[in-house]
Amino acid sequence: MRFDDREDAGRQLAQRLEYLRGDHPVVLGLPRGGVPVAFEVARALGAPLDVILVRKLGVPYHRELGFGAIGEGGVRVVRDDIVRMSRVDEEDLAEVQRSEETELVRRAERFRGGRPRVPLDGRTAVVVDDGIATGSTASAACQVARAHGAARVVLAVPVAPPDAATALSAEVDDLVCLSTPAGFSAVGEWYRDFAQTSDDEVVELLRRSTAERPQNPGPGGARAVTGPLELPVDGGRVTLAGDLELPAGAPGLVVFAHGSGSSRLSPRNRAVAGVLTEAGLGTLLFDLLTPAEEQDRANVFAVEPLARRLTEVTRWLRRESPGPAPLPVCYFGASTGAAAALWAAADAAASGTDIAAVVSRGGRPDLAGPRLPEVTAPTLLVVGGHDETVLDLNRQAAGQLTCERQLAVVPGATHLFEEPGTLDAVAELARDWFAEHLGGTPGGHRAPPAPTPSGP
Repeated sequence: MRFDDREDAGRQLAQRLEYLRGDHPVVLGLPRGGVPVAFEVARALGAPLDVILVRKLGVPYHRELGFGAIGEGGVRVVRDDIVRMSRVDEEDLAEVQRSEETELVRRAERFRGGRPRVPLDGRTAVVVDDGIATGSTASAACQVARAHGAARVVLAVPVAPPDAATALSAEVDDLVCLSTPAGFSAVGEWYRDFAQTSDDEVVELLRRSTAERPQNPGPGGARAVTGPLELPVDGGRVTLAGDLELPAGAPGLVVFAHGSGSSRLSPRNRAVAGVLTEAGLGTLLFDLLTPAEEQDRANVFAVEPLARRLTEVTRWLRRESPGPAPLPVCYFGASTGAAAALWAAADAAASGTDIAAVVSRGGRPDLAGPRLPEVTAPTLLVVGGHDETVLDLNRQAAGQLTCERQLAVVPGATHLFEEPGTLDAVAELARDWFAEHLGGTPGGHRAPPAPTPSGP
């Protein structure tokens, strides 16, 4: 079997994968050549598309000869036979791995633009490439998918040599391969057009997949709502800019309160918001301060006035809710914004309009001071393991909270969660906390164990 190009291969592969539609899978393309194939599969299945990143480990004096591969999450696959044959020692292996890990991080940023990967917890992961040669890269990719919580891993490729297909079928839950020719020598010979795929093409296909994916209809045919907002506060004297994403049938709306020196355009908060909307939750990111107010740093730490604005925005949302009844509201606060969120949650409890749940990322809950015992909303405090001062402040705050609360420590993370994988952990913890306290698991996700939970 020969294919016209990767798009043709993807369309043919999608027909064989139609049986997965009811599983609501996540399609993962191996960059670069696997992504055009995966794009067609994801489009046909109506599934989210992401990249799954692995890097080949090449023999130092002959880089084209791979002795293994590494992937996100610290996964490493090594071919012992090639290591012995090429006499690669541990020092050589470590040097090559360090170099490839740097490239892995670069590619994640390049392809995703700072967005966390699509969560795989409890999902069916469909790993797609344009073909298999030795199988080491595909094997690593499947192990990465499983390490990230996929309940089922399906490897789907247009073509592979029979021996590699047999070996890989033992490593995955299902292998879908359209052709296993006995005379296999290279993947490219089975395509009429096997032109190289560029980084820009990968980025564009990921963008198109997100833009083209249809919204799931909600109860009663509810529609999705999205766009910029102007939010009146301070009795209408001040207008704040906001960005709303409300998927059809969303069970609740998460309002973000950013921290010091940040805004609604914070890439970290937007990355978390993307994971929440992918799970079916509504999100609102808005500026707590006007541009002029931001010039005075004292305003950033004025927790009570910021909390009042958050409360006003929450009331406005409930009045202007597009549905037949106001949606439950949750808060996601970062840095000083976490204190504002907890203060506003205490005010909501006092007024009888409680907040459904609160998540604090690297927050300063101590700044909410005496209001902490008045919070009734279930609260998750997420702190980096290397953010020692803030971690200590959060431990003290957890002791003052009387509501349901949990302190989750993300190992290896500093205050801004800039280390690879740490922001993913924050997003997944937030998603599962909100899902649990909104009475379900949006998108069919299974809640994973929290990293290093502690606290009362």
